[in-house]
Amino acid sequence: MPEVTAPIALLIDVNGGRVLFERQSHRRFVPASLTKIMTSYVAFELIKAGKLKLDQRFRMSAETFRKWHRVGSTMFLAQDSETSVAELLEGIVTVSANDGCVVLAEGVAGSVPAFTAMMNDAARQLGMKDTHYNTPNGWMDEGATYVSAADLATLSTALITRHPDLYARFYGHERLAFRGIEQPNHNPLYGHVAGADGVKTGFTNEAGYGLVGSAIRDGRRLMMVVGGYDNGKVRARESRDFLEWGFAAFEAHPLFAQGTQIGTAKVQGGEARTVNLAAPHALALTLPRGSGARYSLAVRYKGPLRAPIAKGDEVASLIVRVPGERETRLPLVAAEAVPVAGPLARLRNGMLAMLGQ
Repeated sequence: MPEVTAPIALLIDVNGGRVLFERQSHRRFVPASLTKIMTSYVAFELIKAGKLKLDQRFRMSAETFRKWHRVGSTMFLAQDSETSVAELLEGIVTVSANDGCVVLAEGVAGSVPAFTAMMNDAARQLGMKDTHYNTPNGWMDEGATYVSAADLATLSTALITRHPDLYARFYGHERLAFRGIEQPNHNPLYGHVAGADGVKTGFTNEAGYGLVGSAIRDGRRLMMVVGGYDNGKVRARESRDFLEWGFAAFEAHPLFAQGTQIGTAKVQGGEARTVNLAAPHALALTLPRGSGARYSLAVRYKGPLRAPIAKGDEVASLIVRVPGERETRLPLVAAEAVPVAGPLARLRNGMLAMLGQ
C-alpha cells in the first residue's frame, strides 16, 4: 500500500460494499467545499421529484451580490443576473462556486437557513450521523458545519447511484466556460487516474485540503475520502496512488447486474402484498487479488415492509458471507412502487390474512 499521510482517510469498493482502508473514518471534521456534494444532492432529489427544473432561473439579489461577489471560488454571477439551475449546478460542481450555491439555496428554499434545513433532513434520511450543515457552500463558520469520511462516502454513493444521469451530466468536467470566463476544475484525479469522474475538492484555511474522489473501471467503482492535508500537492500525489492501489490490490467477483431482481419482501397495507427486490447498481464480492471466492448469500429485511413504498427505495440488504471475512451488506431496492391499499385491496388483504395466506 502507498503512503497516505492524511489524518482522515477512507477507501471503499462501491459495488462490493467493502472498506479497503480506513483511518478515523467516523471522526468529525470541517468539510470546506466538500459541503457542495450535499448541495447538489438536494438539487438532484428535487429534480427527480419534479419539484425543480433545470431550466428554472434564479436571480442574484443585490444583498447576495454584496456578500458573495468574488468571495473564494466563484462563477462571477452579476448583480440582478438570472441564472438557470443547470448553469448553477455546473458552476457549483466544476469550479466550486460559492456564489452559485447561495443563489441556488435562496432560489429553491427562499433563504440559506431553509435550504440548509433541507440538507440536514437529507443527511438524516441517508443515516449520516456525524454530519451537520450550516451553510450550502462550506465557507468558514467556526466548525458549525462538519462531516465524517464515512458520511461523505455514503452521500457520494447515493449521489451516484440514485441519480446516475444527473451525475454524468454535471460531474467529471475538467473546465467551465461561463460569462466569457474559463476556469479549471481543481480535482487532482482528472487526467491522472483512469476512469476518474468526481467527486469534489475542498480547501479553506480552517479545513485544510480534502478530497472525495471516485473512479470507475470496467463497471467497478471505488470511492475515496481524504481530509486534513496541509499541502495540496501531497493530497494530489497520495490520492492518486491511493485509488490506483485499490484497483490493483483487490478484485471484484460479479454477483448481480444493476436491476437484477434478487428476491421478494412481504408488504403490509399496500396494493400489493409483496415487492420485488432489485440491485440498485452492479453488486460484486470484493476480495484481495488472487484469493478464493467461496461465499454464501442471504436476503434480510425488517418485515413486513409498510406501504407506501417508492420505486428505488432501499428496503433490504443482501448479506454476503465469506469464510474468514466479516459479512458484507449490500443494498437492495424496491423494483416497483407499492401504494397504500385502497378499499378493495384492504378487503382482499384482510380475507387472505383470515385464511392464513
